[in-house]
Amino acid sequence: MNTAVPRPRTVAAKSSAAPRTQLSPEAWIDAATAVLVDRGIDHVRVDVLAGGLGVTRGSFYWHFRDREDLLRRVLAAWRERATEQLTARLAQAHDDPREQLADASTLPFRGRAATRAARIELAIRAWARRDAMAREAVDAADAARIGYHERLFAALGFAAGEAHARAFALYGYEVAESLLHRQGSAEQRAARRRFVLALLQQPLARC
Repeated sequence: MNTAVPRPRTVAAKSSAAPRTQLSPEAWIDAATAVLVDRGIDHVRVDVLAGGLGVTRGSFYWHFRDREDLLRRVLAAWRERATEQLTARLAQAHDDPREQLADASTLPFRGRAATRAARIELAIRAWARRDAMAREAVDAADAARIGYHERLFAALGFAAGEAHARAFALYGYEVAESLLHRQGSAEQRAARRRFVLALLQQPLARC
């Protein structure tokens, strides 16, 4: 009878090894957005992202067909976060259109979140100046945001054309405040916001 002690199986040793973490598509999208903001669209490349994330280029193709597919999904993620989810949260927070308008007008003042959103927006708008896909995404985002404001002014009783003009003016003010955030003290910016909000809700004098 064979009394030799069986040798340990190597398979068991392999099975105890921790599986390698697989990056999610969102991790690649977030990394691409960060590079876009910090270094510009020309640096949003698979090799740059893979190096920054500490993975191989092959990991990228598990989630994306190519670089253009990634860029398209970066724009889609921006649209969802900065337009669709944002306007949905504003609409759900208040039933009164005046309160929604007031809430929307505070977006440029919301600390680090507003600063980060403005940096991403600036980077995407710079990209849009030279790329049709990005330009289409920016145009669609602007139209959706203006449309949201327009619906609120229409709910206040303004006619369609006037509601659109007021919506455009308020949205333009919000964009300007996000870009000109160093113009004036916090008190001056707050006063400016209240003035613009009151002005744009004031009916025009009719002759």
